[in-house]
Amino acid sequence: MTERNPAAAARPHRHHHWRRDLVELAALFCAVAVADGIANLVVHGPKGPFLLVASAVALLVTAAFHTWWARRHSHAPPPAETAPSDPVPRGGGATADPGAAPAEVAGALWRMRTTVRDEPGSLAALCTALAGHGVDIVNLQTHPLPEGGTVDEFLLRAPQELISADLSRAVARAGGRSTWIERADAHDLVDTPTRVLGLATRTALDAAELPLALRQLLGRCTIHSIPATTLSGRPNAGADAPVEGVLEATVMRLRDPSGGAITVERPYLPFTPTEFARARALVELDARLGPRVPRSQDVLTLPEGNEITVRRADASDLAAARAMHDRCSERTLGLRYHGPVADADRYLGHLLSPRFGRTLAATTASGKLVALGHLLWDGDETEVALLIEDDWQRRGIGSELLRRLLAMAVEAGCDSVYAVTRASNTGMVAAMRGLGLPLDYQIEEGTLVITARLDATPVTSRLPYEVPRERRAYEPGRRPGH
Repeated sequence: MTERNPAAAARPHRHHHWRRDLVELAALFCAVAVADGIANLVVHGPKGPFLLVASAVALLVTAAFHTWWARRHSHAPPPAETAPSDPVPRGGGATADPGAAPAEVAGALWRMRTTVRDEPGSLAALCTALAGHGVDIVNLQTHPLPEGGTVDEFLLRAPQELISADLSRAVARAGGRSTWIERADAHDLVDTPTRVLGLATRTALDAAELPLALRQLLGRCTIHSIPATTLSGRPNAGADAPVEGVLEATVMRLRDPSGGAITVERPYLPFTPTEFARARALVELDARLGPRVPRSQDVLTLPEGNEITVRRADASDLAAARAMHDRCSERTLGLRYHGPVADADRYLGHLLSPRFGRTLAATTASGKLVALGHLLWDGDETEVALLIEDDWQRRGIGSELLRRLLAMAVEAGCDSVYAVTRASNTGMVAAMRGLGLPLDYQIEEGTLVITARLDATPVTSRLPYEVPRERRAYEPGRRPGH
């Protein structure tokens, strides 16, 4: 294609100016001549007034007709737009439909997973069935299966009136099988690579994040951390797992970098090889980085003037925690562990492990450990527990640790927390009541269980901890310390 010279293209345009001026001037002369003729006819002609009235009537009739025509055709429907012929999502899964109805844009979000045949046209048929119900595909992932076929995972935006049963039937008619559907929320709008990178970053910063990262990566599932040995020191059954892990339909077993094994169960939905590879990559990252906890800390001044430091604790604090046990009375240990105090030291290895939760430590200016606060994952519930050395009780340390633990629980997405104690433990009862949250009390075989609902009032922390938000806490296999 040849290029035009801008200077040469501009020269002919200049020659048109004088011709246009001559035409406009001639038109002006004609208009003046016509106006003069009409004025002479009206003023000097015998029918001048009649012509003026007739012209006015003609103008009024024309205006009325134009108004009637405009009103009649203003409500005509706009011409129908041609729908896109290709229902398959483009560019990361969003359908190319810029004219979507507002109800669909603000519709309900669904997560759907279905298995389709690995053959041309199977995905197109599924997308066509979804488009027929006004469903927008926001995101799409495919998980190839070793035995053939693929598992397609969708994030859908559907009309509010569309129920999951209708959606499931439409998918089944289009060839989908083993379909699973549940409600989604705004957190699911993050694309998978971004979410995986975020989980890897959190895992790299804090070893306690691995179970929570696995939970968010794999959705609703049950995670068991199985230590290599029991509390009595004997080998734990099921704690051996190969380095490469094992995938068995709805169960995956991974080697825990801290010793033992991590099992992940999801009975309602089998894991895919892609999910297994992602989970194994997170565990390998944790193994390469080794033990680590955030090193942020806060120095507080107690009412009597003494200073204490509050920080995260881990297995490196095991010796200091045992020394604190030795300084605690049997009554204090009994109120904390609800069992034989001679076995109290055995619990510490589990309690300080990042696999079972998070632990805060309070130390004096000399570095002596005087208090521990635990946030322990227990299935879909979360337990809080405190152990404060006798000489440091009734000084506000327990209330301070408890507020910070609940702030972590809120950041982890927990709906409630509970504390197991005795009715005679007035200090723990007062600390729970001081939170200002709705409390439920239940007595089980002489043990008092106090449950605080976190969804009623948000709890803020005065510590600069950056604990990522999760939908739910993970589920360890057993509750340490009971």
